[in-house]
Amino acid sequence: MSDQYPASPLVSIIIPCRNEEDSIAECLDSITSQTVTDTEILVVDGRSTDTTRDIVLAKGEIDQRIQLLDNPKGIVPSALNVALDKAKGKWLVRVDAHCTIADDYVERLVALLETGVGGAGGRKTGVGKTITGKAIALAMSSKAGVGGSAYHHADTVQYVDHIPFGAYPVELARQVGGWNERLSVNQDFEFDQRIRAEGRELILDPSIVIDWENRQSFEALARQYHRYGRGKTRVMRIHPKSTKLRHLVAPAFVLALAAAVMPWRWKYVAAARGLLAGSYAAVVSSAGWAAGKPLPIHHRWRVAASLVIMHVAWGLGFWHGVYDLVSGQQDRVIVDADRLGADLTSDA
Repeated sequence: MSDQYPASPLVSIIIPCRNEEDSIAECLDSITSQTVTDTEILVVDGRSTDTTRDIVLAKGEIDQRIQLLDNPKGIVPSALNVALDKAKGKWLVRVDAHCTIADDYVERLVALLETGVGGAGGRKTGVGKTITGKAIALAMSSKAGVGGSAYHHADTVQYVDHIPFGAYPVELARQVGGWNERLSVNQDFEFDQRIRAEGRELILDPSIVIDWENRQSFEALARQYHRYGRGKTRVMRIHPKSTKLRHLVAPAFVLALAAAVMPWRWKYVAAARGLLAGSYAAVVSSAGWAAGKPLPIHHRWRVAASLVIMHVAWGLGFWHGVYDLVSGQQDRVIVDADRLGADLTSDA
């Protein structure tokens, strides 16, 4: 390693990835331009089959802080644990391969960690590259879509129960045992619950922004939120006290939908169905119209459609997770076929 970069860097920046050839270069460029230069940059690759590894190695020849590590299991928690084992820094900052960060991102997170908190994070801002992707990004920044997940829409500094792509003291992360490799979804939320169980607080500063490329199609969004809901049941089993009302709204809504389509012969059922459908349509349409203001008028329907997909897919995934639990399949790893090895965190 060059003398330009100390052997014991202050900050270990961790990047789990797999098949991210379209975004890894831009991600690394945003990291190597940080105001904090006393860093090591650990890219943990899950056996990519595209040119991701070649890009990382080429970047590493230019900037010797960049190291390529191997993640044979191919899932996020194992990637994070590989990096945690190798980390030499005092602080750990996670940045996913399809994200970019401002030049002072690491500096500001470290400043928060130095106050003694257990973890720090910023606002997760979706980036859409297609018209549908832009609509999905707007839906994911709406309270109608993500409820109380503050990291999507907060505008004030606050203590929270979860931070996205968090920064932590390395020794604390090791003390709580790293990330649970049985959870390829919601593993960050579960990790944060163990941090909080140690009596350490998590702080969110929404003025610190990480730009995150969200899903770009309705189909991919549906698969993503189905996984989120399915994975949530696993975290609820491990940390039942972490369950909040917002986690039960979508499952309850799906049950109500199922009841509404059943051929009941009871009196007033037709009226109840109409009330349910009408009320939901009104709420979603209004929320979608408000959140979709940045889009041309004829595309705002896509935001409302994204909200419906998020609600229904998450609710269906939740009940799928319940089925996993009662059928003894709860410990099966949920794999993301779209983006294996990245972006499997959410408490939505």
